[in-house]
Amino acid sequence: MNCIFHIVDWIFFLLLAVNVLYIFVFSMATLKGMPSKPAPTDKRKRYLILIAAYREDAVIRETVKSCLNQDYPSDMFDVLVISDHMTQETNDALRAMPIKLLQVDFEKSTNTKSLKAALEYVGKDAPYDVVMIIDADNIVDNKYLSEVNDAFANPEVKVLQTHRVAKNLNTNTAYLDAVSEEMNNSIFRLGHVNLGMPTALIGSGMAFEFGLFYDAMMTNTSVGGFDRVLEMKLLYEGHFFYYLPRTKVLDEKIQKMDGFYNQRRRWLSAQYYSFAEFVHHLPSAIKEKKWGFIDKLYQQAAFSRVLLLGFVVIFTILTTIFCSAISLKWWIILLILLLSLGVAIPRRYWGWRLVRSMLLVPYSFVLMFINLFRLKEANKRFIHTVHGAKPTE
Repeated sequence: MNCIFHIVDWIFFLLLAVNVLYIFVFSMATLKGMPSKPAPTDKRKRYLILIAAYREDAVIRETVKSCLNQDYPSDMFDVLVISDHMTQETNDALRAMPIKLLQVDFEKSTNTKSLKAALEYVGKDAPYDVVMIIDADNIVDNKYLSEVNDAFANPEVKVLQTHRVAKNLNTNTAYLDAVSEEMNNSIFRLGHVNLGMPTALIGSGMAFEFGLFYDAMMTNTSVGGFDRVLEMKLLYEGHFFYYLPRTKVLDEKIQKMDGFYNQRRRWLSAQYYSFAEFVHHLPSAIKEKKWGFIDKLYQQAAFSRVLLLGFVVIFTILTTIFCSAISLKWWIILLILLLSLGVAIPRRYWGWRLVRSMLLVPYSFVLMFINLFRLKEANKRFIHTVHGAKPTE
């Protein structure tokens, strides 16, 4: 019996330790600093900014205004809003703006359907060089498009992700969500590009060569997390994803734990759905040395940070109480994990607000654990996140 206990202990330890060491490597890579800023260019590409808006009456107008207020020639970009189940008042207000408005009314709405409808609306031969994806709650400053254009002056750049940061910090849940996103930015974006790996996409603040995006999206059938399937497709084709850490897009953070629960359920479902859809490509990816695809496939199979931290803490406590002789290795990976997460959090978030928000981590672990058993239904319907935050405290 004692032998079986030790075997089980080592199985769980190795499983979790691999996840911890992965985070450690890419977190430490952030200490290298930011990549060089793209040099300014006089060459102007033509952009299509797509905004899928499902019941986003509270935030869509502010987002559109920020997209229109660009220090970039107005005849070189178009804003196209896909209005799904928004009010007549909102649609009338949008028509009064110098944008393109496409009204849709899907029985079962998804971002995938909205974006595909927009691409069909403009056509594959539309006169655009680059398509940008902006969420209906996002805000960008007036230099945003110019900075993206500077990056696309490099002919090697086909796909890039900008730096998504919190628009609101008005609750402890929002603060925790903001910290979580910045940790993602550190580990899966900055850390990756610093080690020569493609950055992770995040669903908004993304830009793609138009034809590339058109072909990839028109075969995308995901219900939630269209970006997960999109990046797997493009990585398998051998494309590299660039990251602009200085070019920021403001994104509204979850304000209550029930919203956190629903959003993370959608994310987990998309994560494991994309893994199941693309895992059969693994043998050929290994043979052809498609390291970016292999890395992303691993990310889809790995534990989320909340689950990883929770499981490591639980095993550390249990082994310390019931078999202290084998607990040392658990304490070591717990300390490595805490160090990695600490390095990944930007210094501006360190303070008492961080301590207060961290008190929510045990509860968020419970919610994420429950989500593991509710993934199947999450991929059958679109789980909408309600936006419209109050001003930041």
